Amino acid sequence: MSWMQKLHETYENCHAMIGVVEDENKVPLLPICHSTQKAQITITIDREGNFKRATVVPNNEARTIIPCTEDSSGRARSEAPHPLADKLQYLAKDYKEFGGDKKSCFASYIEGLRKWCDSPFSHPKAEAILKYVEKGSVIKDLVKEKVFAVDKGGKLLSKVPKKVGVSVIEGIQTDAFVRWEVESSGELGSKTWEDKTLWAEWIKYYLSTKEKKLLCGVTGQKVFAAEHHSAKLRNDGDKARIISSNDNSNFTFRGRFVTAEQACGVGFDVTQKAHFSLRWLISRQGYRKGDQAVVAWASSGAEIPDPLADPLGIMGDSAVISETASNYTAQDLAEKLKSKIRGYKASLGNTESIVVMGLNSATPGRLSITFYRELTGSAFLSRVDSWHSSCSWIHDYGYSKENGEHNVRFVGAPAPKDVAEAAYGVKADEKLKNTVVERLLPCIIDGRSIPRDIVDSVVRRAVNRSGLEGWEWRKALSIACALFRQSNPKEGYEMALDSNRKTRDYLYGRLLALADNLEQWALKAAGENRSTNAARLMQRFAEHPFSTWRTIELALVPYKARLGAKAGKLLAAMDLVMSSFSPEEFTSDKKLSGEFLLGYHCQREDLKFKIESVSNEVLSEVA
Repeated sequence: MSWMQKLHETYENCHAMIGVVEDENKVPLLPICHSTQKAQITITIDREGNFKRATVVPNNEARTIIPCTEDSSGRARSEAPHPLADKLQYLAKDYKEFGGDKKSCFASYIEGLRKWCDSPFSHPKAEAILKYVEKGSVIKDLVKEKVFAVDKGGKLLSKVPKKVGVSVIEGIQTDAFVRWEVESSGELGSKTWEDKTLWAEWIKYYLSTKEKKLLCGVTGQKVFAAEHHSAKLRNDGDKARIISSNDNSNFTFRGRFVTAEQACGVGFDVTQKAHFSLRWLISRQGYRKGDQAVVAWASSGAEIPDPLADPLGIMGDSAVISETASNYTAQDLAEKLKSKIRGYKASLGNTESIVVMGLNSATPGRLSITFYRELTGSAFLSRVDSWHSSCSWIHDYGYSKENGEHNVRFVGAPAPKDVAEAAYGVKADEKLKNTVVERLLPCIIDGRSIPRDIVDSVVRRAVNRSGLEGWEWRKALSIACALFRQSNPKEGYEMALDSNRKTRDYLYGRLLALADNLEQWALKAAGENRSTNAARLMQRFAEHPFSTWRTIELALVPYKARLGAKAGKLLAAMDLVMSSFSPEEFTSDKKLSGEFLLGYHCQREDLKFKIESVSNEVLSEVA
């Protein structure tokens, strides 16, 4: 239960954030005994329970904090009503009168609301709502206010015509969710979903109804027992739970326990706070893709870098490098990221508790913790820094939202989701891509090497240049270089061209880049727009470099003649690389490793930006 203890601790440390809506698309940190729903209608009444008006709620304002019970928060298992705001079948006495086709639950709703209002923990707004709904005219008032449309028989329309002339809700009218405003002279706040005094009275009342106690496995104290544990952890429609028990017949609890409490004893207050913290953290700063969710947080609530983000996600536009920046400048810019990560130490300190947690579900109702680590602040920052240092490379597939979204270059480690797409393609199965992200987590947090099969898969796709679109190939190429560099730390690979590196694979990569550049230059000079021989034969070159090089070299003859003396420096560079081979290595047709991509990319970047090394006419970017 260490994860629950950390989440409970986080909730207690972040009390100031309870109920604060930072973004409509993100779930706020909820008070206990509450949930959120997307409301379609706001009904405004006065303190005497008189109807004043009703409005349709805009989609960007629909998220509403509502009081709930344990049964109503997971209503898939019952028809339990919410205490205050709910759907029409619960709070409208005239639901059937206007054509409601579901079971009316008005009796149970009014009974629960009346009990709350009759208790010592009643609230004036709850009492006003009780007075109004007892009149039984909720839908009648909504029709009169032209929020609902009816047919000739006075029944609610199942589908509203576009030109009906009223401001009706979207979708099925009888399924509308209603929230309340209670206005009073001299009182500024009328919205029940923002009234903290109302929240407090409901919490007191609901806790007063609980009787069963148990020894909480998290706090070690005897507290009120939790009957159910929260869902909606990854999104509003999430039905999966980390803790659940429904094996109440036949081979009960696999023969190990008599009751669910014997397997897992957690207090109501603790489980609510822990699950609400987790839901808030995932919504606020977590990574979510399909059924997978990964979140990292400091138990104090301090800001930390996202371990699954690339430098653009951590630094924003300050991570962008200019189009004219060389590899050497790029390595200098990579230091900015290190400084940014180290800067978090000021707020975290060395002993701050950091938690990294991964969640996934194999079935719709069960949620598993697939990854869990607790680290000190210094250890966490050190490992994120190490990941971005060891797996750093120059990428050009990033996007900036400054002055409109556009493509940018950046330096650093690729995000795991981009690694997954580079390894298996954008259209690969989501579960496969989620598995890659899950397998990369220990590489980031524990400092492990990237699994060999992932590296090999990205290298294979990068080599298959003719099988990918230009942007997809460039993305796979830079990510392949980053992964190969991280998985071979002893080699000391740099992002800048290393003229002193004489390894066979690196030299062959440089040679291919020089041939590609020369032919691309000649094609552009002639106004031709097609792939070079080096590009088309890249995959074959990786498999059989020596025999394929002879084909590429012979194909360069007419382009050398076309460029003449202009290509002198390129040809000299090519001769210099060839002279760096040992004869037996050059003539070997042994398959090239991913190292040749590093040589290729570094030489390509060097030709792209170091104009003086070739000639003033070599200005075109390599395709």
